[in-house]
Amino acid sequence: MVTIAEQPCYTLINTYDDTSEVPNEQQLKHDLEHGTIAVKIITLKKVIHLILQGEKYPGLLMTIIRFLLPTNDHTLKKLLLIFWEIVPKTTGDGKLLHEMILVCDAYRKDLQHPNEFIRGSTLRFLCKLKEPELLEPLMPSIRACLDYKHAYVRRNAVLAIYTIYKNFDQLIPDAPELILNYLEGEQDASCKRNAFMMLTHVDRERALDYLSTCIDQVHTFNDILQLVIVELVYKVCHSNPSERSRFIRCIYNLLSSGSLAVRYEAAGTLVTLSNAPSAIKAAAQCYVELIIKESDNNVKLIVLDRLIGLKNTSSTHEKILQELVMDILRVLSSPDLEVRRKTLSLVLQLSSTRNIEQVVMVMKKELTGTMEASSDSSDAKSYRQSLVKTLHSCSIKFPDMAATVVPLVSTNSSSNVF
Repeated sequence: MVTIAEQPCYTLINTYDDTSEVPNEQQLKHDLEHGTIAVKIITLKKVIHLILQGEKYPGLLMTIIRFLLPTNDHTLKKLLLIFWEIVPKTTGDGKLLHEMILVCDAYRKDLQHPNEFIRGSTLRFLCKLKEPELLEPLMPSIRACLDYKHAYVRRNAVLAIYTIYKNFDQLIPDAPELILNYLEGEQDASCKRNAFMMLTHVDRERALDYLSTCIDQVHTFNDILQLVIVELVYKVCHSNPSERSRFIRCIYNLLSSGSLAVRYEAAGTLVTLSNAPSAIKAAAQCYVELIIKESDNNVKLIVLDRLIGLKNTSSTHEKILQELVMDILRVLSSPDLEVRRKTLSLVLQLSSTRNIEQVVMVMKKELTGTMEASSDSSDAKSYRQSLVKTLHSCSIKFPDMAATVVPLVSTNSSSNVF
């Protein structure tokens, strides 16, 4: 038999730090039966920690069922969800404890409670149950929660159905069809996202059928749903390349999404689905815009790495990126030194006889700006040195530019960059 310590627990609980004596079962019973709400909360916390430490209190089950389960206090209800998650629910021979029938009835009532928090938290708790005997009587109430007025309840009902179908599909064999019908009528973005995500994992064909009916409206969807759609298209097109023509236009449309995260994922998906120059250019332009608009320097560096990886993929990709050098140079407006250095390195690699004059002109302007600026910070000096080094490399790579570059390099030679 699985011991208490080996049973899965999906809730992190802070260690009970109490150096006092472990209370006996009679004292715990007394506090649970006759204590105030505050005392009952403290006592139930003690019981939870003691059970997690390996203590066994089978005699407390009926006390908790009688005196705590009917409570309307939200804190107690949350603690009870943790308690029923960790407490042993079966006998030594694997049969369900008779007391759990009463618990099951109590949670059936909570699934019909007028308070949306109680309904939603109960649905989340049911996702963690591994006893189909407990879940089976609750299935009608779980289904009914799909039609509840509050989105919090509906989206947790979808997650509960998804988890139950994944673990015990015999309890709700029509789950994919049920969720598809629900998805077609749902308006809340988070609920639609959960429902569509479930279909992508349990019935991909139904998910694709739904996407086909609304593919022209995808760009109007909320970003959390758009991300799931991008993930689905990526998986479908990789497993079945013939579907690329069906969905690649959808990915193109998502490059203009209002969400930077969606645009990033859509660009990454597009370059894996198509090697067409138009697709590569669209994805690269999207990456550049992301770097410029994103305020987080770590994200800027990640997207710059994507551009560098795109350049290294093939010579064709490199030629496409050479056309975007002037756009990439706009990234130098970032104040972060590492972002600037990586951008200068990429620009140097993408420089060609067709764009070198424009590249040098921009870097001269940047260098002049750093010299005129009053800041003498280490980052400003390092950026100035990086510009001088890059200009020097340009003059070596393109000797025709030496007459333009050498005077600038000579002027800044006192910086000891060589």
